Amino acid sequence: MARGRGRGRTAASLSGVALALLALAAAAPATDASAAAPVPHTPRPAHPIPLPALMADTGGGEQLITARAPTPRSTTGTVRWWQRHNGRWRQAGWAPARFGARGLTEGSTRVQGTSTTPTGLYDLPFAFGTAPPPRGTAVPYRRAGADSWWCEDNASASYNRWVAPLPPDCAAGESERLADYPTQHARALVIGFNYHRPVHGRGAGIFLHVNGKGATAGCVSVPAGSMARLLSWIRPSAHPHIALGTAHGPTALTRY
Repeated sequence: MARGRGRGRTAASLSGVALALLALAAAAPATDASAAAPVPHTPRPAHPIPLPALMADTGGGEQLITARAPTPRSTTGTVRWWQRHNGRWRQAGWAPARFGARGLTEGSTRVQGTSTTPTGLYDLPFAFGTAPPPRGTAVPYRRAGADSWWCEDNASASYNRWVAPLPPDCAAGESERLADYPTQHARALVIGFNYHRPVHGRGAGIFLHVNGKGATAGCVSVPAGSMARLLSWIRPSAHPHIALGTAHGPTALTRY
């Protein structure tokens, strides 16, 4: 009998302790589960792939200029210049760009006189200008004077060539006297479109030059300061090229 009463008192004491613990738990503020949960690791965004790395061909050199417009009908876009070091392309600069008054078109089928900028990948044979070359210029640079012309006469043997003076078989009315455009031709780079094996009727005198008042007749133009920086940056030993194209579609810059 005495043992039974002892076990009853022990059970009652344990029940009291349990009730007290339950009361304390009920009074305690609820724990925010989200605060206690570990914060998931958020990976840092990957670096964007440089545009030259997406291209089919960059010319094989260590320097590249890209001139890209949003669509074939665009007259504005962006010029960027890139340097490759240890196999990786890095952007060295950029500038707003202007294109032909009638947009851009595939270079291999372009027709002269259409005011379109020819898309494609081209070399940069030499530079010229009515102004002296900026400090640090290493690319061959020709000063344009009153007798400096770009022959655009389809009947001439000098078609799509710098000539000084104008040869007899190249009509002045079919050509461009470079000094007549002192703003645009203050400094310029010849784009090798239709240059090495000229196809008569495809187009002549396509340059990267200083901005005029608006869209071009087929060239690419940038602000004067950007043109000067480009000329100071280019190195013939790096075999520079220029790629012209659009963001998407058949004339996408990445196709070239």
